[in-house]
Amino acid sequence: MSNQDQQPPWGQKKKPQTPEEMVAQLIKKLQDFFSDSSKKDPSSAGGGQSSPPASPFAAMGKLVAIVLAVLVLQSLYSSFYKISPSEVGVILRLGQYNRTSASGLHFKIPYIDTLYKVNVEEIRKEEFGFRSRYPGQNTTFDRRGYDMESLMLTADKNVINVAWIVQYRVKDPQAFLFKIKDVRQAVRDISESVTRRIVGNMDFDYVLSNRDLLAASVKQELQDELNNLDAGVAIGTVQFQDINPPDQVKPAFNEVNEADQDMKRLVNEAEETYNRVIPKARGSAKQMLEEAHGYAVGRVNDAKGETDRFRAIFKEYKNFPEVTKKRMYLETMQEIMPGVESIYVMDENQQTPLPLLNLSKGNSSSAPFPPSKQ
Repeated sequence: MSNQDQQPPWGQKKKPQTPEEMVAQLIKKLQDFFSDSSKKDPSSAGGGQSSPPASPFAAMGKLVAIVLAVLVLQSLYSSFYKISPSEVGVILRLGQYNRTSASGLHFKIPYIDTLYKVNVEEIRKEEFGFRSRYPGQNTTFDRRGYDMESLMLTADKNVINVAWIVQYRVKDPQAFLFKIKDVRQAVRDISESVTRRIVGNMDFDYVLSNRDLLAASVKQELQDELNNLDAGVAIGTVQFQDINPPDQVKPAFNEVNEADQDMKRLVNEAEETYNRVIPKARGSAKQMLEEAHGYAVGRVNDAKGETDRFRAIFKEYKNFPEVTKKRMYLETMQEIMPGVESIYVMDENQQTPLPLLNLSKGNSSSAPFPPSKQ
């Protein structure tokens, strides 16, 4: 086919044609050729003489040859296929799994092998309780009409509104294509069933305050259920977007929540007072106990010392009674006399007291009394 045939009537160069367009153009030219030959006037070419009619078998043979040529071209074109980097190709030979092809250019037997391409890197997403409208930077969410997905019953017989997202990707292309008819619907049904079961086993307050734990439990059980069905998908993320009471009970719920916050505040204040007063009281009590213990030990030690001293004096008294008595008398006087200001001696023959020695503070440096004569 020349370059002149490929150019359009207006003289501009046409873009390269695909093989399907080339085959369709060839068939069209053949149809035009046969239609033109059948419509030719027999008297126009032979100077008035009619040419012999063409054999019908010859025209049929040409048609068969053309059909065979088209089939050969189509077979050659369909024998090669290309897999993009994010895809894998699953080949069935006569309806039975044969192999899985990685990215690149590959060959398959035409009319025998069937190719299915699966994107294994695409993150697929399912939304429950809402739908995203106009995704992008200013994504909007529509929650109307999805109450049957989001309303659930908790273990303490309360109704809660739950909205969540499940993200997954293809892990096993063969199982994804042929084990389950509709994998997307299976993911939706199992995710909703698992979430309702887990929420139904938890109390209302526990669901509200343990969103991350709830998401982890749903992800694990959802993956286990899909593995049992051999769905060929791997769960990436389970994220709870919104967990709230229904709109009809929100005012009552807010009042209960405020009362709960007040209760927690009062409990925290009481704990703060407890932590400030009780340790101080315990420290004071412990200090008193230690002081009492020290006082008891001191008294016991003093009593033991006095007892030992008395025994020693008694032992000396038994050996030297007079000397010991005089010594005890003098030692006692020596302890008492510094605190006495005046001493009076009473005589039997004297009617008035006689001052013996002035022991005032001014004369405290003088000897209290002269040494006794043995």
